[in-house]
Amino acid sequence: MTAGSEQHPFEQTAAQLKRLRDHNLLEDLDCQLAMFLLQEADQPSLQLALAIALTCRATDEGHVCLDLDQHAQRALLPGIDPTLRTPPLDEWCSALLDSGVVGSPGSRQPLVLDDQQRLYLHRYWDYEQRLASALLQRASDHGAMVDRVQLSASLKPLFQPVEDLVTDWQQVAAANALLSNLTVISGGPGTGKTSTVVRILGLLRQQPGGSALRIGLAAPTGMAAARLQQSIRDAKLRLPLSAEEQEKIPEQASTLHRLLGVTNQGTGFRHYAENPLLLDVLILDEASMVDVALMAKLLDALPSQARLILLGDRDQLASVEAGAVLGDICAGCEGPSAESAATLAQITGQPIEPLPRSDNSLQDRVVLLHHSYRFSAESPIGCLASAINRAEADQAIHLIQQGTPEDELTWLADEAETLALGAAHFAQLGQAIERGDSVEALFEQLHAFRILAALREGPAGVIQLNQGITGRLRAQGVIPQQASWYVGRPVMLTRNDYQLNLYNGETGIVLPHPDGSGELSVAFNGADGAIRWVSPSRLPYCETVYALTVHKSQGSEFQRVLFHLPKQDSPVLCRELVYTAVTRAKQRFILVGPETVFKTALLRGMQRQSGLSDRLKRLS
Repeated sequence: MTAGSEQHPFEQTAAQLKRLRDHNLLEDLDCQLAMFLLQEADQPSLQLALAIALTCRATDEGHVCLDLDQHAQRALLPGIDPTLRTPPLDEWCSALLDSGVVGSPGSRQPLVLDDQQRLYLHRYWDYEQRLASALLQRASDHGAMVDRVQLSASLKPLFQPVEDLVTDWQQVAAANALLSNLTVISGGPGTGKTSTVVRILGLLRQQPGGSALRIGLAAPTGMAAARLQQSIRDAKLRLPLSAEEQEKIPEQASTLHRLLGVTNQGTGFRHYAENPLLLDVLILDEASMVDVALMAKLLDALPSQARLILLGDRDQLASVEAGAVLGDICAGCEGPSAESAATLAQITGQPIEPLPRSDNSLQDRVVLLHHSYRFSAESPIGCLASAINRAEADQAIHLIQQGTPEDELTWLADEAETLALGAAHFAQLGQAIERGDSVEALFEQLHAFRILAALREGPAGVIQLNQGITGRLRAQGVIPQQASWYVGRPVMLTRNDYQLNLYNGETGIVLPHPDGSGELSVAFNGADGAIRWVSPSRLPYCETVYALTVHKSQGSEFQRVLFHLPKQDSPVLCRELVYTAVTRAKQRFILVGPETVFKTALLRGMQRQSGLSDRLKRLS
């Protein structure tokens, strides 16, 4: 039965939605929202219910909207019931706009259909519009006057000379950040994003009035904030800065939730447009992890005259929640236009080749860093990451397969190796605890090795992997047979706890409390470097984390990474996920899984349905 324009009894529509839910195409919430709005509609129909339910499902899967053009005239249950189809595009759009619950942009209906046939839940249309407008406004505002002569003179001592005719893009990014209220710096691991930021902060302090600037540093998660903070500390020591100059550069980083100030109820933020952040400069690391809703709220809360500097890797996985904000911002931005290139070349003295003007209005606000200082041109991990980005599956496979068990890249065919290696590493963590190593050293040991998986559930998911490693450690007598809380257990929070100021994704280790009472407590290594102790009774929402998903690993780095693939392909597997897993490793990457699954993932790119990149063109 085609979803026609005539009215349908509610029972019949509910039955069709249930069929789709029973075949895992919809979830209960999708069906419930569709049936609720159907009762509010002037012209209820199956095609309206399908549009609502599919849009709700798309949003939950990370899309900001549902592209009706891609879903029109599609059999929803091919091979089972080819008659259950979505309608033709024009017919579908007309029925939606006549329904009374779908409106055009600017309307107040629960759903919005734009002129590109993208259907949004209203709040996501609003987030996208607000974000696009805020980005364009900030990009067009060149901010406070900058002493360009002083800027040019200040750049030279901070940057090492490079080869003639080779552009130092870090220096270009630094100059760009002082000339605009919006700068986006994208680069892979080891390309010097944090070092560039420290130089930017030093340059800002040297400008007239720079000593009074209120500067904030933030990242999406506690792990990412802690790593940003440590990276800034390390960079300050490496750079040619006096003790006085180092002192002026802040290093205290916080999570976005802490920065915005979550209300006690956890339903909103204390800082918003009417109560903005007291900042002149905000640096946000790991921007690829930030979804469209949180980014919109952040820009709402940031004063319009404040500088915003986004750091991230546009090739990484997009956020868990809806949107691919960093990817959309960087779309079509491969280098500066002629006007911007001339300005930057004059200030930096760098050779900058201009590119034709892109239709992305943010072209001159995006700087790409390509040279990796962590991985040499011959580094196996660096070469593998590059091959993955280029979707060169055969080359990527060759690079890993030619490695031996002791090499930087290793491919293990036996899935049992994952559990064996995991148990061996965490047994060593137990030995470090018995030796009385410092808590800081224990966290270093914890982060020396990590198992990553693409999936949460199933035979190759983190739940089963964690259970398998736990079983091995119990069989070896490393941990108690029955206790759920035991010394050496690594745990990760699965929800935000606003009273404790602990957030989803933060990792701790169960240890005896340092007061000598013998009571077990969970140690957390805060972004400020201080160890916090929390009773297990106050942590109902946490789980063992011998292994974690690639999504949860974003913002973290480990000396060695083992990436465990499922035996069968999954829609979750994509090029960006594999790239993110590989680039978590600093010294060694181990792959466990079938070649066919790995190759299929490398040939599949993540496609998030969104209108942000279009709005960055259209509103200009």
